[in-house]
Amino acid sequence: MSHRYPKNAGVESVANHTVIELMGTDRLGLMSEISILLATMNCNVVAAELWTHNMRVACVIHITDELTNGPIESPEKLNTIKGSLYSVLKSDKDPKGARTDFGMSVTHSERRLHQMMFADRDYEEFSDDQMWDLDGKIRVENCIEKGYSVVNIESQNRPKFLFDTLCTLTDMEYVVFHGTVDTDGQKAYQEYYIRHVDGRTLDSEAERQKVILCLKAAINRRVTEGLRLELCSDDRVGLLSDVTRIFREHGLSVIRADVNTRGDKAFNVFYVRDASGNQVDHLKVIEAVRQEIRQAVLQVKEASSLCTSPVGGSSTRARFSFGSLRPFQVLYNLGLIRPSQ
Repeated sequence: MSHRYPKNAGVESVANHTVIELMGTDRLGLMSEISILLATMNCNVVAAELWTHNMRVACVIHITDELTNGPIESPEKLNTIKGSLYSVLKSDKDPKGARTDFGMSVTHSERRLHQMMFADRDYEEFSDDQMWDLDGKIRVENCIEKGYSVVNIESQNRPKFLFDTLCTLTDMEYVVFHGTVDTDGQKAYQEYYIRHVDGRTLDSEAERQKVILCLKAAINRRVTEGLRLELCSDDRVGLLSDVTRIFREHGLSVIRADVNTRGDKAFNVFYVRDASGNQVDHLKVIEAVRQEIRQAVLQVKEASSLCTSPVGGSSTRARFSFGSLRPFQVLYNLGLIRPSQ
């Protein structure tokens, strides 16, 4: 039996949910603490997206009131939820602090996570092992005769690589006028002709280095190691807290999570790794989840194998530019790029 795990399947309208945005320092068991707190306050998590990067965590959660199955209406309860979540997130040793807010827009959740992490300056203080394969493979140069700055990126090919880079350039207030993407299966190559929103090119070395750092961070946010666990089960209040508690009890850190609901079904994807650096005993974890959640369908994959796109044993090559591909209208609608000018 195979199951497809939908993207944002349960988010029909923000008006039907209360949206919470969280930002803080990552630690073992944090997602478990958040989900347990929401369950004890009679909040049902209908969708959530969590990313971790550079010891920081960003999360967008859609919740409903268990009694009304709609958004939280009581200002008193909203303030209690916000204050309680802040208490869970805050740390005396955290120089950047924690943040809890209620989302008011219909911004695409992954787009919002990029914005939150960029605003949190997660691109600072990279260590060598966080550079993945990107050293020397992002270049920013000025094309003086055409009046653009040119950004070239070479990376492993993977889903949403284009989305991640365009989100970051947009957040940095650069306009993409022309672009080309070239793939050969395992590798992807992107080239963008950009200017700042005020028409300037990147004239200083400091500006160029910041663009490189921010693009590296955007790509690394989606790079995962460890195990990918896919869970399909009947939805209920407290389901997320039960699953994440099992991860915590087995010493597993949740490094990414994608939680969705459709009708009475929950479709959850977790990326986990052992907090001590040991190999994950996935058989023990699977058995613990199945004992806790009856009739659940659980699939396990190596997360590291998901960074590259399958090539089916033969080398394929694809190349396109922004001006010739209709699907880029989706990116226009998200406000990520403008038509060529």
